[in-house]
Order: sequence, then C-alpha cells, then structure tokens
Amino acid sequence: MAASLSSPPLHARLLPLPLPPNPGSALPAGGARRVAPPRPLRHRCLATPPSRNGSSSSPETEWCPVPLEQRPVNEYEALASSLPFSWAAGDLRVYCSRLALTGAAFALFVGLPVAAFGGRGGAGGDAVHLALGATGSGILAVTLAVVRMYLGWAYVGNRLLSATVEYEETGWYDGQIWVKTPEVLARDRLLGSFSVKPVLNRVKFTLVGLAGSLILCILLYVNTENPKEPYDNTGGRAIPGVYSDTAARSFEPDAFCGEPDLS
Repeated sequence: MAASLSSPPLHARLLPLPLPPNPGSALPAGGARRVAPPRPLRHRCLATPPSRNGSSSSPETEWCPVPLEQRPVNEYEALASSLPFSWAAGDLRVYCSRLALTGAAFALFVGLPVAAFGGRGGAGGDAVHLALGATGSGILAVTLAVVRMYLGWAYVGNRLLSATVEYEETGWYDGQIWVKTPEVLARDRLLGSFSVKPVLNRVKFTLVGLAGSLILCILLYVNTENPKEPYDNTGGRAIPGVYSDTAARSFEPDAFCGEPDLS
C-alpha cells in the first residue's frame, strides 16, 4: 500500500509528454508568411578616410555619389604613397638626398656623355665645359621632376580645399558635381591646410633654388667658352679651314700683285 502511494502507476509513466504548440496555427488563413522586402543598399561617404586594411574607424555619415578612386581624401592617400610624390611629404634630409642622387645619376650617365660628344668643344672638350654641361643636365632633370611633384600636390590640394567635387560616373562625357557636406568639407580642409600646404611650400622653395642654380650654370658655361683666335693673327686674310691663299691667287691673281707668296 505504501509502495503504490509513493510512485505513479506504470501506465501513467508510459504516456507521451504534451507537444509544443504548432507554429503553423498562428499563420494567416492563406498559410503564407509575409517577408519584408530587402532594403536597398546605398553608397555612403565616410567621414574619415578608410584605414590601410580597408576598414573604417567611424560609422557611415552622409550619402556620397563620388566613386572611391575620385574622392579627394583617397586621391591624397594614393598620391602620398606613390613615387616621386611621396618624397616631398617625407623627411627633409631624405627628400634632399633623393633629389641630389637623382640629379647626380642623370648627370653622370646622360649629361656627361652628351657634353663630351656633342658639346661646343667637340669630342672630348675641356674639363670645365664637361663639368658644367653635365651639372646643368642633372639640375634640369631634377627641376622637371619637382615640377611634376608640384602639379600633383597642387591638384589634390585644390580638390581638398574646394567645397565641391567634380567627378565622372562612367566616363568623360557624364561629368557631375557633388557639394560636400559640412563634415566632409571640414575634414578635407583640415587635411589640405595641415598636410598639403606644407608640402607645396617645400616644393616651391625647391623650384626657386633649382631655377637659380640652372641659370648660374648656364651663365658660367657661356662665359667660360674657349677664346677664339684673333683675326690679326691670321695675317688679316687667311682663316684656317675657311680661306686659302693658294686658291685665291689662282682665281684673282691681280689682287695679289706686289705681295709675297706665303706658301
């Protein structure tokens, strides 16, 4: 009797447990579940430039139709990491040493052979003209490289400081203009004022120094030209390689009456 009160009967223990409610009973009469349509994706312009690994440290802010490669901040990052534009944004000593190395290499391998075989002194020439010609060619090559740097940095700086962005959707024939939002404009102008303008000032000073050096080199090359033989040393008539007394006597013998034959 005590055993029957302490444990349930065998048939009660074998009954199945109650099933959970059927989720299909809560569906509408048609039996089809309504699914919300997917939201359309939008291209957004980041308030800060993306990091090197492609991620961004800030959430998306305003919608921006400009393609990624044409956005001023991305153009600045691409320019700052490409050669030779990255030289101007680096350390001053490294910048000067790279320019000097470029000029020396061009002067040694290009300017010196040209000055030796095509200079005014003919093949060989004197040492002063060879040195001035090679140095001038090296300075000219560096000047062209620095001018290219200035044009690239000036273009990116103008796009960063401008309140609008000109871009092309698919080609040159469908150009568009996008007005920057206040957040993007403030970020771009800070980047242009504190990162691009110092680089432009450095490049401007470099161009002034190179132009002065090139002008000085040209003046020295012209003023140190080999002196020509005076006309009096030729006897007043004969110029070696141009005039011949023998040929002149054969054509005009009357003009040489009373003069001794120098030959």
